[in-house]
Amino acid sequence: MDRLENIEPHMPTLVEMQQWTQVIGRAQQLMLEQAAGATGGHLPFDPATVSRIQSSFANEGLALWQRFLDAGGMLRDAPAPAPEDSPAARKDRRFADPAWTSHPFYDLIRQSYLLTSDYLLRMADAVDGLDPKQKAKLRFATGGFVDAMAPSNFALTNPTVVEKTLQSGGENLVKGLQHMLADLEKGQLSHTDGTAFEVGRNIAATPGKVVKETPLYQLIHYEPTTDKVLETPLLIFPPWINRFYILDLSPEKSFVQWAVDQGLSVFLVSWKSADASMKDLGWDDYILRGQVDAIDTVRDLLGVRNVHTIGYCVAGTTLAATLALLAARGQAEKVASATFFTAQVDFSKAGDLCLFVDDEQLKLVEQLSTGGYLDGRYMAATFNLLRGRDLIWNYVVNNYLLGQDYPPFDLLYWNGDTTNLPARWHRDYLTQLYRDNLLVQPGALSIDGTPIDLRKIETPAYVQAGREDHIAPLESVWKMMEHLSGPTRFLLAGSGHIAGVINPPAAGKYQYWSCAEPQPTLDDFIAAATETKGSWWPDWIEWIRGHGEKNVAVRGGRKPGRGKLKAVEDAPGSYVRTR
Repeated sequence: MDRLENIEPHMPTLVEMQQWTQVIGRAQQLMLEQAAGATGGHLPFDPATVSRIQSSFANEGLALWQRFLDAGGMLRDAPAPAPEDSPAARKDRRFADPAWTSHPFYDLIRQSYLLTSDYLLRMADAVDGLDPKQKAKLRFATGGFVDAMAPSNFALTNPTVVEKTLQSGGENLVKGLQHMLADLEKGQLSHTDGTAFEVGRNIAATPGKVVKETPLYQLIHYEPTTDKVLETPLLIFPPWINRFYILDLSPEKSFVQWAVDQGLSVFLVSWKSADASMKDLGWDDYILRGQVDAIDTVRDLLGVRNVHTIGYCVAGTTLAATLALLAARGQAEKVASATFFTAQVDFSKAGDLCLFVDDEQLKLVEQLSTGGYLDGRYMAATFNLLRGRDLIWNYVVNNYLLGQDYPPFDLLYWNGDTTNLPARWHRDYLTQLYRDNLLVQPGALSIDGTPIDLRKIETPAYVQAGREDHIAPLESVWKMMEHLSGPTRFLLAGSGHIAGVINPPAAGKYQYWSCAEPQPTLDDFIAAATETKGSWWPDWIEWIRGHGEKNVAVRGGRKPGRGKLKAVEDAPGSYVRTR
């Protein structure tokens, strides 16, 4: 930072300090007025709470200015550190550059921002008399605002960007502009180098054949790698809002390849990305003509009584509905077990995604669903907003301001490979499940005329949750345990919605928590759980093997394309490539 340190500051006058204080106060007032308008025009605050917050803000603000004055404007005299319990002292990756603390002016900007953002968030929390969802919406909007206004997001107030600009003669900003224009053209924020990956070559590359194709899905049968396999096959339902290869990334990360190597006959559904021909598809289609049809297809192909199933995220939600349908029709024996990866059935504690299902948001979704389907880029933007600091502003700084090259990262490539959704199905999912929480109300939903009740599900279930999951929160996933009637095993994995699931044993990362015996509540589970280092996949395969089934030789229909169903094309198929 030698060149940066040669920039001579001047000590602010009293008038300038007063101006800064007024600017911060005006920003606070504007934010609160905007929030009030969004929640009906009136924000009732508890006077004592507001007084306490304002007093704390004033005291910390005065202390901040005093530390700045004590520095005397000398660049090499770092200001005294803030108290450990102060928001200004909290660790934050946005301010990792040493200049944020060693340079008095950047330190002033940093601490002023942290102090103001903390004040705004505390004021949002202090609002009384609002519906809990409205209060959560206010908190979410305030958090998004303060993340967007971080000084690290702007070239002139980010010391790393200033230094990079001086060193490169501004080339970083030119390159960043190229990145931004390219993203604007494709209508999506880039997270990784898209040229580094090719579906079927270095991702989604597990050998297999597409053995069935319908207007809704392709069924992939993977090539066995063992001489014998478990008699009961495994059928995987990936999320229909994403490409399936989150479960088949690079070979060393692929759950599909690992499951094949464990001696399982593995089948997987690759959902078709929606187009205008799918505008009328709904709940019945994805369950009856999707999941049930695939279950029957695999059973008939291999001549087996039942299948093991996996449902990831939203496909886990529909898998639960599928099990309830089979139970209602006396066909529960078609499924030997059901594994749920970060899936929800009770949406009463579904987290911040519930903020996107009010009438205003649903009208916006309808407006965006031109041609009878929702462009997947809008869904991707929604998920990015849930972690805006990490998935939006981090990349704005690195890609647009610093002009850095995109790193090759298969997970981020998948994250940007969006899938379109049928408009009707997407609307019904948001309203009937997220908004109205009908799935857990016995008989409130029907499939092909059959009312369903989750309490009728007696299929053995393995329920996995992620400790840091922001899409399917731990508390929400746990609630599935309250609605199933069969034997269940709950497992809590370290990390979140993706890394908590995609954690191969060879990586030696994270950990998981489990209990030898079922627990009545989540608190009881957490209190009794034992921590195990590494991947939870070995725990799952032992649970599968614990069903006491036999091994069979790999011949006939156990080999992709050799049985009743001939190969349509090589895996990963054409649907995963359809845009």
